[in-house]
Amino acid sequence: MNRVLIDVNLILDVLLDRRPHAAAASAVWSAVEEGRALGFLSAHAVTTIHYLNERAVGPHLARDTTESLLSVFSVAMVDEGVLQTAAAFGWADFEDAVTAAAAQRAKCGAIITSNTKDFAKSPVRVLAPAEAAAWLGVDA
Repeated sequence: MNRVLIDVNLILDVLLDRRPHAAAASAVWSAVEEGRALGFLSAHAVTTIHYLNERAVGPHLARDTTESLLSVFSVAMVDEGVLQTAAAFGWADFEDAVTAAAAQRAKCGAIITSNTKDFAKSPVRVLAPAEAAAWLGVDA
């Protein structure tokens, strides 16, 4: 089964219905729910999503959303080793480097993100939502 790390922006594309990626991002999310792939969120992504969602919809709905996310997605560990690997990448955006290092540690076959250019030097394959939907065999 394909192991994929879902970037924060893909979750936000779904939650906020952001165009042009919302439909493909939703298809990827559904593929994970249906068991077509094992989907991961990096540990730091969960806290970021919760924080942003809490500011937008309040603490109760944000908590419900976080619980829903955790019922669908596994969590890719972010520990000292992941952070050191990310630092060694030397990327300008440390958060993206942590995401790539977490995907690598979780043995993911792809990072799915609507900001593929931010992961140009990733050691893990990077797919845009529409590419990922096709790769997972779902309609976007």
